[in-house]
Amino acid sequence: MTRPPLSRAPLSQAISAALLASLLPLSGALADEATQLDPVVVTATRTARTADASLASVTVIDRADIERLQAVSVPDLLRGVQGLQVSNSGGAGKVTDIYTRGTSADHTLVLIDGVKVGSATTGTTAWQDLPISQIERIEVVRGPRSSLYGSEAIGGVIQIFTRKGGGALKPTLSAGGGSYGSANASAGLSGGGESGWWNLGLGYEDTQGFNACTGVPGTAGCFTFEPDTDGYRNLSGSARGGYRFGERGSIDLFWLGTKAQTRFDGDFVNDTKTAQQVLGAKGKFRPLDPWDLTLALGQSRDDSDNRLNGGFVTDFDTLRETASLQSDLTLGAGRILTLGLDWQNDRIDSTEDYAEDSRDNLGVFGQVQASLAGHDLSASLRQDDNQQFGTHATGSAAWGYRLPAGVRLLATYGTAFKAPTFNELYFPAFGNPDLAPEQSRSAELGVAGDLGLLQWSVNAYQTQVDDLIAFGPAFIPENIDRAQIRGLELGVTGAHHGWTLAANLTLLDPINESTGPDDGNLLPRRAEQSARLDLDRRSGPWGLGASLIGVGRRFDDTANTLRLDPYLTADLRGEYAFGKGWRIQARLENLFDADYETAAYYNQPGRGIYLTLRYEP
Repeated sequence: MTRPPLSRAPLSQAISAALLASLLPLSGALADEATQLDPVVVTATRTARTADASLASVTVIDRADIERLQAVSVPDLLRGVQGLQVSNSGGAGKVTDIYTRGTSADHTLVLIDGVKVGSATTGTTAWQDLPISQIERIEVVRGPRSSLYGSEAIGGVIQIFTRKGGGALKPTLSAGGGSYGSANASAGLSGGGESGWWNLGLGYEDTQGFNACTGVPGTAGCFTFEPDTDGYRNLSGSARGGYRFGERGSIDLFWLGTKAQTRFDGDFVNDTKTAQQVLGAKGKFRPLDPWDLTLALGQSRDDSDNRLNGGFVTDFDTLRETASLQSDLTLGAGRILTLGLDWQNDRIDSTEDYAEDSRDNLGVFGQVQASLAGHDLSASLRQDDNQQFGTHATGSAAWGYRLPAGVRLLATYGTAFKAPTFNELYFPAFGNPDLAPEQSRSAELGVAGDLGLLQWSVNAYQTQVDDLIAFGPAFIPENIDRAQIRGLELGVTGAHHGWTLAANLTLLDPINESTGPDDGNLLPRRAEQSARLDLDRRSGPWGLGASLIGVGRRFDDTANTLRLDPYLTADLRGEYAFGKGWRIQARLENLFDADYETAAYYNQPGRGIYLTLRYEP
């Protein structure tokens, strides 16, 4: 793909102008905006609280948002979400990393229906394989949460909830296709009545793709030159069911699985077949009116079979089993005491010879939440005992206060850690078994308000990461780096009379503070400025919308010699509702055919047109 380069005008000016221009014509349309209901979230505190009462920076994306934005993948949906930056290596199905508040790609804990997922070898989640057709909503919690969840939650937690069902029998269908030979389809059936719920879903995605990489043989990028199309195929399924036993208990069971094949450019591997599977069971019981008990069991698999030009090279199969017991005791209005126990076991089966292939972790945690005279308070402590690195304690404290005129103040402090992965510890010839966990300290100040016209928020934070794992001169991981990340997030949302607005701007200062030659450099693939603007209009059966995503300059290496230029993309979308439950949707992606990279030498899709037919009564 060859497209005209972007203008090199300062991105911050372009972003500010775009945000300001978008707000002016809306001032009249949104003038009578009523206060929107605050969504209930469970990820921030492990208890059901409104986003306001949870004392955390939270973004909730529900099914209506997914369909309105016409997102075709989870990475597509999360691009430009406040505090998140996405790096992709060559299009659909290719390796995708998400950086939360400037922390590393493996510093975000990922849950699916409460089950911890991700690869035990790489420490990251296969975002590119998660089927968006099976997802009901996503909660993004920014800021450390190790004091509730343990390892990995340095930057935050992202929890994905599958479609639940319930109510009358309801089928759903969708089918679509477009540029790069893309095609997708999904079907679902749900029901359950008043006390029960169930949902079954199937999904399929196929694309011929484009040339993923423009590497230089032996020296850069994918270390090869293969000017071909790199396709991707994904088959997914989900099942969920549960029943509520009056006011005293409920049980919820779920399964999510995908099988995918992706082709890419590489001198060692260029064809991978993957399988992801998540199983979970959760029981909630109320022995006494103020006391709730939750028992949860989970299992997640991440398997990959890797080939080069059709010949087998290696495979990596990881299994993660989890169990938790949580007690929530209500001590009065707005006061909750939570005590819990988490167990986790990771296992690896690979053609590579790892010195250790399993480990256990036991975590014990407690949390207090209280509301007193307009002040909201929470504090939590946790200790993890890991088979390989020993014990580690983390804690957090948060305070919120409501001022007149709908203004709320927020202050938080928390510590977190990340246990080294099996690859970092034991990968043959490249592992370092003496690695210590990465540790962090984070502080945040925020203010948010409701103007009736718009809801707004401003959050400033600082995170210090010690013992940051980086690769030394011999490509052996070492605890040699330290990083300091400062950030400022500004968000605006509003909805009224068919208009929907969501805009955010993030200013980031992700600095490497190691003692070596990279001291003072920017951390790789973290932009200093990023923003997203979504504007939609609904009028009768018609819906129109547009998205702007802007990302500032970044570097692809720790030495800051390989620059990734800033870019701005624009998407347009429209839909028409006809008949009962039927909709036809169209999306024009990358309107100006911007030529950009989120990882050096790896291409991104150019201008594309996509159509989708949906049925949901």
